[in-house]
Amino acid sequence: MDTTYYDHGTPAERWERAGMFFDAKDYAAAARVLSGLVEEVPEQTGPRLLLARAYYHSAQLRRAETELRALLEMDPVEQYARLMLGRTLERQGRQEEADAQLRIAAALSGDFAGL
Repeated sequence: MDTTYYDHGTPAERWERAGMFFDAKDYAAAARVLSGLVEEVPEQTGPRLLLARAYYHSAQLRRAETELRALLEMDPVEQYARLMLGRTLERQGRQEEADAQLRIAAALSGDFAGL
């Protein structure tokens, strides 16, 4: 597969292109752009989180889980990543693991009633 289009441009241009694909609900194309960007700037939260969301929406759940776990290794209190990880695990039928992540996400958001 020719990936020249997906890898072309500055990181800012690729970020913008990925956002356009994501907004157009072309999650697989967004993931193609974002995967290269995440390799280039692995420490940045935004591209990795959007990549995880693109994988989630395109039913690439194992890949979404991998990205979310990597993000949580860097930032264990990233509430949205915890929530997404919980939802990703739910979609994989791993409810017990999902519940633990969802409880942590609720606590991080201050939603103690949801615990």
